Amino acid sequence: MINNIIDTIPPRVEEVSPDPQPTAPATPALPTMKELAPLLAPYQRADTRKAVWQLVNTLVPFYALMYAMYRSLEFSYWLTLGLAIPTAGLLVRLFIFFHDCGHNSFLPSRQANKIVGFLLGVLVWTPSEHWWHAHAIHHATSGNLDKRGIGDVTTLTVKEYRALPLIQRIGYRLFRFPLIMFGLGPVFTFFILHRFPIPRFGRKENMNVLWADLAIVAVGAVSSLLLGGFWNYARIFLPVLWIAGMGGIWMFYIQHQFAGAYWARDDQWNYVASALLGASYYKLPRVLQWLSGNIGFHQVHHLSPRIPNYNLEACYRENPLIQKYSQVIRFRDGFQTVRLALIDEGNRNRMLSFHDML
Repeated sequence: MINNIIDTIPPRVEEVSPDPQPTAPATPALPTMKELAPLLAPYQRADTRKAVWQLVNTLVPFYALMYAMYRSLEFSYWLTLGLAIPTAGLLVRLFIFFHDCGHNSFLPSRQANKIVGFLLGVLVWTPSEHWWHAHAIHHATSGNLDKRGIGDVTTLTVKEYRALPLIQRIGYRLFRFPLIMFGLGPVFTFFILHRFPIPRFGRKENMNVLWADLAIVAVGAVSSLLLGGFWNYARIFLPVLWIAGMGGIWMFYIQHQFAGAYWARDDQWNYVASALLGASYYKLPRVLQWLSGNIGFHQVHHLSPRIPNYNLEACYRENPLIQKYSQVIRFRDGFQTVRLALIDEGNRNRMLSFHDML
């Protein structure tokens, strides 16, 4: 589904005016998809052995740590919470595999991707078909000012923000406050957003929410029996889910919300620009890159969702043309992006903080 949507978007980089109007994004002369396609094609092949090995080297330590958390309850809950941190990192990695299944890139078989993706979705409390549909829309509209609202982080322009009533401006400021976005965000995402269907989606996606919810309840019941009761299950798994959720929201946020990120109105929007200039290369320490399933190479992923996570780094390293236009964010610099909250259409769509707007 995602790849079909992406394939319908014509490359329009060559149509970007060399002398944009004051409100237009400053878009450099980028390569076209026709030029990029031969560079991307060798990395788009899914590999069953690599995928299975990723599942093994992630699920085995994940469940080993879950068992260690269970045993740690006999000693100190602080030790349990300490073990929740690496366990959550592995859950983030499992989410990336789930995400790849939605692009039909994790495994060669479409049916295998659907089955594995649904099962991983139950583990990460995310309905597969429902989330994949929203994510397909994200890929097809990322950076498009006229098509915001599904599969993205809500981001207003300065004009839109100023036009809001006071109470809604306060609400938007609270939403963009880091402790709320990254602290309460996982609670809202996993307990509300992923638990209920979206009316505008189709029957398949909305029924998938129901089946996922039932499967999550079943897994929770079995886990409660194995762990000596529901309270033990909740004390072990919910902190893992919450920490993983924080990490996942942070990764998604920083990959599209940074100084210089590409934004454009629909009549000027360009797919290649939205990928190379609107999705960052988040340069992480090696262990965090592994735990996040190479999704830091997000510009490569947006250029071609068909590339599985285990091929993203090679595609970047072996293609100087992609490196040339990549928006690199170093780990220590990423924390500076949390203050950015608004798009200034009057200044080449650059992102501003609330303070900058004054």
